[in-house]
Amino acid sequence: MIYLSAIRRRPHGDSAFPWSVPAVASLEALEFRTPVTFFVGEKGSGKSTLLEGVAAGLRAVAVGSDDIDRDDTLQAARRLGRGLQFERRHRPATTLFFRAEDVFGFTRRMVQSMRDLADVEEEFRREFADRSHAQHLAVGAARGQRVALESCYGADPDARSHGEVFLALLASRMTPRGLYLLDEPEAPLSPRGILQLIALLRDRLGRQCQFIIATHSPILLALPDAAIYVFEGHQITETPYADVDHVRIARSFLNNPQQFLKHL
Repeated sequence: MIYLSAIRRRPHGDSAFPWSVPAVASLEALEFRTPVTFFVGEKGSGKSTLLEGVAAGLRAVAVGSDDIDRDDTLQAARRLGRGLQFERRHRPATTLFFRAEDVFGFTRRMVQSMRDLADVEEEFRREFADRSHAQHLAVGAARGQRVALESCYGADPDARSHGEVFLALLASRMTPRGLYLLDEPEAPLSPRGILQLIALLRDRLGRQCQFIIATHSPILLALPDAAIYVFEGHQITETPYADVDHVRIARSFLNNPQQFLKHL
């Protein structure tokens, strides 16, 4: 399923950041012809900048961080989003934007919410008569909210690795018929975790989801039938997997690491 089929630059004279980023400055149009599209490039190439602009322009829900309209770190993204035109084939049930860096703050908030709900349960036990109907209803409501959070993120998210929390959060939020914008989702994951992420993506593709993902991971880029756009200089070029620099460098290094290391 493809919900967002293309983005195009609206006529305007804005040249301030993020329009000053070379790849963004030269952008006229970008098409999405497959359910999975990867943005790849070096730091500062504009891949995350463009993804954030798409998220802002689509008014996506930001998972694990402030609302996009209020997030101070996304002011430039909002300006970029206003300069883009979006072509849609269908309307998704949900549009989510997810940055790996937001997981850590989100985890802290979930842990605090669980602790607060546990405190509320205890307060209700003391406030209402023991085993009374009122106590049962009040304690049950607080417990229900806490158990719902625990079922999604575990009884103690802090006791789990960032990668485990990240994958659990993604799995819980990636519902059918969704458009998902992921910025470097491999950041908290081990190689095995990245393979688990690929399995999760393939499962959701079978549930009519579309993904646009900024990444550095050669493993993640190997997802079958995905389109890969390489951001380099003033160009955004669709590139076969085997020709992506990230893939070529990783392959060469693994074939002969000492050849690389002897020059360092």
